[in-house]
Amino acid sequence: MMRWWLMGCAGLLCVACDDGAATSSGGGSSSAGEAEAGTSDPQTTAPTGVDTQDSNSGNSDPTDPTDPTNPTDPTDPTDPTDPTDPTDPTDPTADDSGSDSSSSTTGEPGDNVVRFIALGDGGEGNDGQYGVADVVEQVCAERGCEFALYLGDNFYDVGVTSAMDEQFQDKFEMPYADLDLPFYITLGNHDYGTLGNEWFKSQAQIDYSQYSDKWTMPNEWYSFEAAHVTFISIDSAQLFWNHNVGDQSEFLQGVLAGTDSQHTVVFAHHPYISNGPHGNAGNYEGISFIPIANGENVEDFVNDEVCGNVDVYFSGHDHSMQWHPETCGTHFIVSGSAAKNTDFENRDNNPEPLYQAYERPGFAWVEIDGSTMTMAWYDMDNAETPNFEHSIELGGG
Repeated sequence: MMRWWLMGCAGLLCVACDDGAATSSGGGSSSAGEAEAGTSDPQTTAPTGVDTQDSNSGNSDPTDPTDPTNPTDPTDPTDPTDPTDPTDPTDPTADDSGSDSSSSTTGEPGDNVVRFIALGDGGEGNDGQYGVADVVEQVCAERGCEFALYLGDNFYDVGVTSAMDEQFQDKFEMPYADLDLPFYITLGNHDYGTLGNEWFKSQAQIDYSQYSDKWTMPNEWYSFEAAHVTFISIDSAQLFWNHNVGDQSEFLQGVLAGTDSQHTVVFAHHPYISNGPHGNAGNYEGISFIPIANGENVEDFVNDEVCGNVDVYFSGHDHSMQWHPETCGTHFIVSGSAAKNTDFENRDNNPEPLYQAYERPGFAWVEIDGSTMTMAWYDMDNAETPNFEHSIELGGG
């Protein structure tokens, strides 16, 4: 009966997966490879190692030569591991052993300061994505960036099926070619196909970590440390469908219980609070009366596992920039305009945000210095002065 009901509501679920018309044209504990140690260049300071947990999500086996998504399929004439293949994007020194790895933070800014950018919904390869990347380069050169949090919907409209998909070049490597810093990836609904539940599609993005100096995604959910902050990627696309919720709850609880970091940050795709067209979890698209599509599973997870346990939650999904006041003991940020932008609907009567804008694609530059978090918002037309900058004190300091 449940399967029939879901099929009957496919159209409504598509609404929940659709991001609307843009207004511009614009964890098993195996790591995908060791993060490179940084230098004194503020763009290349590296965080410490990545911890993962096996998702058991039914993805394809990258070691199976008969797996159609396996990038090392011996029948593939463009085998990326073949040193004679002229299309080989791999680094011959890359670690593909699947073993745990870590690296030490070196160079500036120091043990209690971390600087990064947060941007999502960038998988277009359009003018907006290139324009935002240009401003990111300028801001990072001026203010320093150790890494980027990449907040899902990495490849519109239906994700990728292989680590050799040309979209990795067209919608990631080329737009961000001038950025010399790692991107920590999380997954969005568009990365999982039309309805956002083709779970095998995550494997291609995990596999691609072996072939890129920037792309870092050892699993669908994982954590890493940078200075005095622990960062945790959660797969909210799976949460949306009530898929692997228990595994992610157990993983997040384990990371929070085991960390000695002063502060914690979760980054995922789906928002908990948003004034955009998607809106608040539990009332996505304004259809609170339709289970699953309304985002109730995301709402429940955040209520149970994030609220009051994590300092900051970064998300995308709505194509705008939003900084909401502390709610349930956690600060909620939406930064989903890395390539395009959509207007606000403000249907959920949320408290007045500290900042929100949608007119042009943009991103957030973030510094956590001790317990002081400073966030500066830039758009693609202005690298000189942020549109808004503000500092707050985080709890747990």
